[in-house]
Amino acid sequence: MENLEQLITELGLQNKITLSEIPDIDLYMDQVTQLFEKKYNTSKRHEEDKVLTKTMINNYAKGKLLFPIKNKKYSKEHIILISLIYQLKGALSINDTKMVLEPLNSKVEKEEVDLETLYTSLLSLHDKSVSTFEENMESISADIETEMDKLDDTESGYLEKILFISSLVNTSNMYRRLSEKLVDEMKPKEKVEK
Repeated sequence: MENLEQLITELGLQNKITLSEIPDIDLYMDQVTQLFEKKYNTSKRHEEDKVLTKTMINNYAKGKLLFPIKNKKYSKEHIILISLIYQLKGALSINDTKMVLEPLNSKVEKEEVDLETLYTSLLSLHDKSVSTFEENMESISADIETEMDKLDDTESGYLEKILFISSLVNTSNMYRRLSEKLVDEMKPKEKVEK
């Protein structure tokens, strides 16, 4: 695919909120939404899309995806958790996201986990995943070129996109399904059996 590299660049895959970008002082909700909007603005599919809204944050708090907020201010730990929610909700349901984060929230509240160290590890894995993704796209593109040679059609650009989209969706579904299986393993046994 001719413009694959440009399309990948436009995805903003390198966008992430680093620990140094999260202030050590607590933020009000507007400041939190501004931080996310500024960082992930180029990752949006449509210009009018919102990265993070007050309603979303309120729903995360009400749904207990975050440990309780104090004095309407969000700590560094809250922002890290909101960042995790932002990443997880792209592939998992809110219920699955809650299942993943509920024990973590509890550990953060009890100070049983160093959330900043965990987040640093997640950011490191993010960078490695971006590199792997870029390499995989080159491989998929080469595979599609091979398949295109088998087709005799004047609208090869259109057919090439169908092959590419199908391949990406299949791969995405495999990753999502494995993620869901891992979430299911986190559920207490009685919930899984029902």
